[in-house]
Amino acid sequence: MSTDNEQEVELLTVHSRTDVEQVFHYSAGRYLNRFLIEMRDNAKIVGVKCPKCGIVYAPPKEICDPCYAEMSEPVDVGPEGTIRNFTILRAPFVDPETGQAKPVPYAFGNVELDGAGSLIQNYLLTDDDSKIKVGARVKIEFHEERTGNMRDIKGFRLID
Repeated sequence: MSTDNEQEVELLTVHSRTDVEQVFHYSAGRYLNRFLIEMRDNAKIVGVKCPKCGIVYAPPKEICDPCYAEMSEPVDVGPEGTIRNFTILRAPFVDPETGQAKPVPYAFGNVELDGAGSLIQNYLLTDDDSKIKVGARVKIEFHEERTGNMRDIKGFRLID
């Protein structure tokens, strides 16, 4: 990973899902941009560590919540973690991001990746939702094709 001075700024492209295509080019910021690029190019999660209190945020942020220090140290986290909370959805609905009917049941939850002090929200992947529990161990799965956004994460697979 390059240092801040060496890092090239890469603009990510977002396509809206409306009747009229609207293409926006923007930078997600110094740390979030790195986070999205690492997911896309290397299928890994990079957080940032607070130099004052040591909390690691993934996804990263520029300022630490409790102590207001500016973040400066990139840190690899995961790929495994722990479920901190979850819900299982059993009512069918249309996914607003894809326009496709979402198959049910499916689980969605917050995972604290190893080495991080924050949570990432995504799908919990299993063939048996009775195994999903707070404290259960999971491993991140990425889609084969990645574009540099949070949907690059397929979900968190339960580790048996």
